[in-house]
Amino acid sequence: MPDFNRQVIEEFRANGGRVGGMFEGAALLLLTTTGARSGRAHTNPAVYVRDGARLLVFASNAGGPKHPAWFHNLSADPYVTVELGTPEGTVERFGATAVVTEGEERDRLYAEQAERDPGFAAYQAATDRVIPVVALHRVDLGDPARHRAIADHLVKVHAELRDELTALREGLGSAADTADTAVRDTPTLGGRLARHCLSFCGALHAHHHNEDSAFDLLEREFPELSDSLDRMREEHKVVARTVAELEALLTSGAAPATLRAEVDRLATRLEEHFTYEEAQLVPALTRALIRPDRQDTP
Repeated sequence: MPDFNRQVIEEFRANGGRVGGMFEGAALLLLTTTGARSGRAHTNPAVYVRDGARLLVFASNAGGPKHPAWFHNLSADPYVTVELGTPEGTVERFGATAVVTEGEERDRLYAEQAERDPGFAAYQAATDRVIPVVALHRVDLGDPARHRAIADHLVKVHAELRDELTALREGLGSAADTADTAVRDTPTLGGRLARHCLSFCGALHAHHHNEDSAFDLLEREFPELSDSLDRMREEHKVVARTVAELEALLTSGAAPATLRAEVDRLATRLEEHFTYEEAQLVPALTRALIRPDRQDTP
């Protein structure tokens, strides 16, 4: 993250959404997206305007020739996190769905913003690309249908990550059983396993980023889950540290047997974490018992 952005973000969070300098007096929010390639969370300040129940942000990139990275991220994964200053001097954090406006609607919305702030007219004049206008729709967790959809998505993603992890462990096991000379003479094997590992790690980063964004909303909707959600947040930090250690091993050229031990450690932590999440969240979201084979809560 550039130092300038980092300073703005820190000032925003420390001062209830208010910042000085070039953004003093501007309507500013913090937008967190999931990296389209890395799966990691990326936060950027953005000027916004209210349009009814939705918020509008503009992918101007100060009139640069390319769309900003955050626009590419939300195009790949439209679930984002928004931080917004409140009249009480605090910062509200909530999940939102990003929708890229098109055609006449986009043209009208951008023209209105350019009239409010001539700087945006200058941005569009400076580039050949059409600057996107993105509408942010707050996620409503008060809808029971939404609860069921979240529960279904949680179980589905966990199943996919379990399958990915099983395949990764099997691949590493096969490589570890191969003679060291054969492994050295087969660079494509190491490259394939490294890509698989990094792909899995990226998916896990994205999953936990999205969960962390939703936990604040879930806590307001289900206050009885407060302690459980706190535990899940802490477990996310532990898993993130384990993933970082695994990624460091990948770049160090560690042998498959060494990687396998680290992946086994990650697998144990993830299974305990997934099982606990399902046992706590699914019943609350669906008001139904989870499958008997997932009742082994640690």
